[in-house]
Formats: sequence, structure tokens, C-alpha cells
Amino acid sequence: MAEDSPKFIIPETYQVSRDDIGAQIGLIWELIKAPLIVPLLKIGVYICLTMSLMLFMERLYMGIVIIIVKLFWKKPEKRYKWEPLQEDLESGNSNFPVVLVQIPMFNEKEVYKLSIGAACNLSWPADRLVIQVLDDSTDPEIKQMVELECQRRASKGINITYQIRENRVGYKAGALKEGLKRSYVKHCEYVAIFDADFQPEPDYLRRAIPFLVHNPDIALVQARWRFVNADECLLTRMQEMSLDYHFTVEQEVGSSTHAFFGFNGTAGVWRIAAINEAGGWKDRTTVEDMDLAVRASLRGWKFVYLGDLQVKSELPSTFKAFRFQQHRWSCGPANLFRKMVMEIVRNKKVKFWKKVYVIYSFFFVRKIIAHMVTFWFYCVVLPLTILVPEVKVPIWGAVYIPSIITILNSVGTPRSIHLLFYWILFENVMSLHRTKATFIGLLEAGRANEWVVTEKLGNTLQKNADASKNKTNVKTLKRPRFKFTDRLNTLELGFAAFLFLCGCYDFVHGKNNYFVYLFLQTITFFITGIGYVGTIIPS
Repeated sequence: MAEDSPKFIIPETYQVSRDDIGAQIGLIWELIKAPLIVPLLKIGVYICLTMSLMLFMERLYMGIVIIIVKLFWKKPEKRYKWEPLQEDLESGNSNFPVVLVQIPMFNEKEVYKLSIGAACNLSWPADRLVIQVLDDSTDPEIKQMVELECQRRASKGINITYQIRENRVGYKAGALKEGLKRSYVKHCEYVAIFDADFQPEPDYLRRAIPFLVHNPDIALVQARWRFVNADECLLTRMQEMSLDYHFTVEQEVGSSTHAFFGFNGTAGVWRIAAINEAGGWKDRTTVEDMDLAVRASLRGWKFVYLGDLQVKSELPSTFKAFRFQQHRWSCGPANLFRKMVMEIVRNKKVKFWKKVYVIYSFFFVRKIIAHMVTFWFYCVVLPLTILVPEVKVPIWGAVYIPSIITILNSVGTPRSIHLLFYWILFENVMSLHRTKATFIGLLEAGRANEWVVTEKLGNTLQKNADASKNKTNVKTLKRPRFKFTDRLNTLELGFAAFLFLCGCYDFVHGKNNYFVYLFLQTITFFITGIGYVGTIIPS
């Protein structure tokens, strides 16, 4: 007689009718929760708490250092040799080095006149200044407009050259690299780079160049960005808060402690010899600026950040443009980290602690951990613990540490302190895209080298306001409008639904009152999901 095959016995308390779909799903959930879901979620909580502590220690370190720098550190003009360059009666302008100004642009119809005009107004001897407009535009009409503007400036005696390429190989890095190959710039010692929407003040070169002239070990002088449209809408105000922390704290601390920070890609002056020694511009990632900065630093070059030297620029005012920009800014550093981490480890020219700073602080915590912990902890793991009450998140990890990190992040923009809570919610939404982009960069997946030029509006909105104020009949330019279906972002709407369900469950069954946060986060995901975050005007 054959032996009976073993059978899986379900306890009577778990037995349900085969026709009851909901009960069957509940049964499956109960069966897998204890042996699988709870252990995995506990591991997720431990990992997120570890990352949160890493970010907390990084922010605390930065906060302590920036206080010391502001109170006790000497300013760059005192730490390094700095003397204004003067004209000599005998030698004329020969005391002034020849400076190249590069303005890369791509279909910049609204802003090309601003950057070209600002470059032409720089207070520097005309015979010691070369301006190079690197136009990769694909629109023939815009190319003609930019070329005519260059010709108009050249007719007034300004040494300005309109430069085009047959293709866009390498994007911005390719354009800058190609520009340095031209014979008419071989005698230039330094190169100042300004994106098409950047407008340096006339004294920019006179304040920055002396650092390079009098300190042969300095490769880069970086200025701070100042945003002309920060008050345009809530989206631009949120960006200002994030970027002000970057400049006020991260760049200042890096410059003061290790003479290293990431080049911001614009509003900086490079020593051309340092660019060449570091291997020139490379297009292997979408952050060619950071790539060059790391390579130059590994060869012993120093960088100086000048917080009081500010250059006017524009923030993306549409959510679509902002998402593309954030993808590039998150994917690129992760991809560069993947490609350079072992090169940094093996480098013998820089000190051990500088290696630790670059690998751990600059790359790992700020460019990878910061994005991931924000998304996974506050948008995934914490909501899931509400559905699985067996897993607890300690109050210090769920509330105290995030609150301190938020307060430390807010020091850059005191005027927007009343928007701090919404900024947290908005940053949580953006962490979704930044985390996705970070994984793409680390894995070097399909969109790792995607480059979408950030849309700029220039003076468009100001012209509209002036025209409306004066009630003129001048035809005004309008902010680009999209159909409602084009505005929809399904990923954000999906997370809005998930967080709303978790919030409802917590409201009915929970004990920690997380539903308050979850409902507010749901609203923020929903607003960005329907694409209207860029239309809200801040108070």
C-alpha cells in the first residue's frame, strides 16, 4: 500500500471559504508576514537607521565646522596671497594675464543676450580678454540670432568669437574641450566659464584672478550663485533653500578644510594648465565639472570658494525641467563614484584624510546615502511599519534625528524658515527621482548618460509683468503651458495613493499619529503628481 503524501495543515483559525477573495488574501498575508515580511522589514529599519545616523553625523560635522570657519577662520583673502592687479605705466596691461571666457549654450533663445552682454561688460583690459561663445544649438534661427549678437559686439571692438561644432559629441564637456583646442586661445592662462543664464558682475575677474596669479598651487576659484527668480513660485523657492545650504555650508567647509569641493560647472575660473594636467574635459558622465575637479584635486591642486563673489543665475521654474536637472545631478555623481573610487584609493599624491573626505563625505554620504535614506526611510519603510505593527521604529530615528538634520539644513536660507515644513515634504518627493537616478548611475543603466538641457526663461516673466503693469500693447511672452495629461506624473500619484492608504490605516488602527505626516506627504506627492508645484506662489 502506497504511503500517503505529506499534507500542509492550516490551523482552523486561518481556514476560510474558497469563494472569499479578500479572506484568501488576508490568509496569505498572515502566513508570510511572520516568517518573511517582519524580518525583512526589521532589516530595512536597521539599514535606514544606520544611514540616518551617517547623514546626521555628516550634517553635525558640517555644522560645527561652518561655525568655526565663520567665527575663527581667516577669509580667503587672508589665507592666500591676494593683491589687486594694477596697470603699469611702462608695461601697460602686461600685468594682467590673458583670460578666456567660455559661454557654452544650446538653443538659449531667452538668455543668450544676458550672458554675452555680461561677459562683454567685464572690467578687464580688452587686449587681455578673449570671449568664446560655444553654440551647440540645433535651431537655425537661434544660431543666427546668437551669431548676429556676437558680430554686433565684435563690431564695437570686443574680442568675441562665435564657435560652432558639426555635432554635439560630449555635450557641454565636448564643447568646452573643443573650444580650448582653438589656436586663438593658446596664449590664454585662465578660463572663466559661464552658462548661458549666468551674468557675472563687471568686477568678477578682478576679484577672482588674483588668487590664481599669486598662488601657483590654486587651480580653481568658484563663485556663489545668486538666483534672480527665487521668488517666482514655490518650486524656485524650494530650490533656493537646497542650493543655499550647498553653497553656504558644503562648498565653504570643503574650501576651508581640504581646499577641495565640486566645481559647479559655471561661475568659476580655472587655471588652464591644471585642466590639461588633470587630463582635460571628459564626457564619461553627465557631471563633467565634478569629474575634472576630482581629477585635479588628486594631482594636488587646491580650490578656493568665494561666498561673497556672487553671480546672477536662473532656477528651473517648471517641474519637468527641474526633474531632468535633478536626474542629471543625482545620476552623474553616482556614476562618477563608481568609476573613480578605486583611482582615489590608489592615489599617492593626496593625504589619507583627504581621501576619506572625498570618498566617504563628498561622494558616499552626500551623493548616495542622503538621497536613499530620505526616500526609503520616510516614503517606504516608515509607512510599511504602520501596516506591520510588529516592527517598531524608535522615536529618535523617526522624529528627533530628522528634525535636527532639517534644522541644520535650514541655515542657508533664513528668510524661508516659514516654508521649512513644506520643503521637507517636497524634498521627500524629489528623493524618489534622486534615488532612482542614483541607482541608474551606480549600475550604469540606460539613462546614465542622458543629458537634457535645463529650460531657461530669462527676462520673459519680468517683461510680462512690466507689460501688464504699464498696460502696453506689446505682445508678451508666456511661460510654456502643457496639457493636463502632459503634466501627470504617474510615479508620484502612485506613491500618493500608497501613503494615503497607510495614513488611513494608521488613523484607524495606529498609536503613533503618523497619519498627520502621511496625509501631508500624500498631498505633496499629489500636487507634484498633477504637475502644479511650479504654479504655486510662495508667501
